[in-house]
Amino acid sequence: MSTITELIHSIPVDPQTGAIAVPIYQTSTFVQEAPGVNKGYDYARSNNPTRETAEKIIAKLEGGATASAFASGLAAIDAVIKLLKSGDEIVAVDDIYGGAFRLFNKVYEKFGIKVNYVDTADTQAVFNAITPATRLIWLETPTNPTLKISDIAAIGRIAKAHNCLFCVDNTFATPVLQQPLALGADLVIHSATKYLGGHSDLIAGIVVSKTQQLGEEIKFYQNACGAILSPFDSFLLIRGVETLHLRVKQHGINAQALAEYLAQHPAVAKVFYPGLPSHPGHELAKQQSKGFGGIISFTLKDDTKAAATAFVTSTHYFKLAESLGGIKSLLCHPAEMTHKSIPAEKRKAAGVSDSLIRLSVGLEETGDLLADLEQAFKQLPVHAHAENVLSA
Repeated sequence: MSTITELIHSIPVDPQTGAIAVPIYQTSTFVQEAPGVNKGYDYARSNNPTRETAEKIIAKLEGGATASAFASGLAAIDAVIKLLKSGDEIVAVDDIYGGAFRLFNKVYEKFGIKVNYVDTADTQAVFNAITPATRLIWLETPTNPTLKISDIAAIGRIAKAHNCLFCVDNTFATPVLQQPLALGADLVIHSATKYLGGHSDLIAGIVVSKTQQLGEEIKFYQNACGAILSPFDSFLLIRGVETLHLRVKQHGINAQALAEYLAQHPAVAKVFYPGLPSHPGHELAKQQSKGFGGIISFTLKDDTKAAATAFVTSTHYFKLAESLGGIKSLLCHPAEMTHKSIPAEKRKAAGVSDSLIRLSVGLEETGDLLADLEQAFKQLPVHAHAENVLSA
């Protein structure tokens, strides 16, 4: 049986009614037969049949023992950090999601958890950053927004040798393209708001654990702290996952075409997309992934916020918005949006320049998206007379 067929048929038919879609168990509590005697559910914060189904499906997709669904991606990250204690240290990717940076530095730093940021694309830099207090290595690959590629297997070996937990944010690649647990990770994080949900209609987070024991620790914090995914959002997440393989495939086809177009545009300074042979992580991405994903970032030769603003406010099909991974194409200006919470000097050191633009390439016709970018470039005054490379 193929992986796709197995996924589709791992979504259970309701045994009571025969419903082919998973029911939404919109209930806060469950009737017990006697004190402590129930059908596996007692209170919906602790467990819910709809949420449980979503968790089992995604655990299976990632090859994990368990999964826990949270009310947001940041709630999922928060649960992982609660595995640590005061005095522990984290080695984290420098090109990190702004929300994770804010959580690490503005919330957990005051509780005595120190974070050392390094370029995780340089495996030696990760090794050098390990101290006797390091308890967690935090990785995004590809990173957000400069799409750096890090060697999951090599960093996994470093983590194991130093008795550190190793967590990989797999949001951009999705389990369709990349399997971090099979490469040595202990935990996988998803902002399920993005590709897993896929329709820009829910906020959700997932932690997948490699072992049952680690999964039980995450489940404890899920229940104790209460940032659970609701039954309705769990239903939406299941519905999104049903088409994940098809969507990811088309996202990648569109993104490859747009990246190749951007790479030869006269107004573009640099394109960040691992599907381009010019990308420094291209060969590694081919080894540890089955594709290159639907996110592209690029910088303009006019490296100013003004130029980036002019571009991102001139597109038609690409909508200016936070988030990514939906069926409709989105774009954003990270320096002023997703990564604004990171100090300017840290942003720029990580490669997030003032003109960096991030595209979340959707499922529209490729030609329509190319034409949309082309007309947006024409709105930049300095390049008003540049050659029309789309028609060339």
